[in-house]
Amino acid sequence: MPTDIRREQLSNPAAIGLISALNTELRDRYPNPLDCHFDLTAEEVTPGRGTFVVASGGGVDVGCGAVRLIGEGLAELKRLYVTPACRQRGIASAVLAFLESEARALRATRIVLETGIHSPDGLALYRHAGYEEIEKFGPYVDSLVSICMGKDLAAD
Repeated sequence: MPTDIRREQLSNPAAIGLISALNTELRDRYPNPLDCHFDLTAEEVTPGRGTFVVASGGGVDVGCGAVRLIGEGLAELKRLYVTPACRQRGIASAVLAFLESEARALRATRIVLETGIHSPDGLALYRHAGYEEIEKFGPYVDSLVSICMGKDLAAD
């Protein structure tokens, strides 16, 4: 499936629908509300601070993701999601590569993320892309279900 990746506002209907589907899936995997960290604001993905993207294939919106600056030279990957019917087609890898490029454009030299212990596909994706487990950071420090990962970003 050829993938088109485009920048979108969080208020875009495609973004709202994909984030809602992601939240539903995460609530099913992690039923304790304290285990879910869904925070991402429109302000955090404005030009110069971050980016939110939607991936589509065949005219259908099938995935999303975001990157936001959280410190000097440090970006965080958020909300990476592909609809279940479209997984295992390289869409998540394409969105991840796009977001890493966006992080570099924001002058980030390192990117970090949080995923969960019940997300084996996500863990495999990130490990394959060169991410390594790191110490938990930010709101994830005390989480029993979080795994934090990071990667140094080479210049393009």
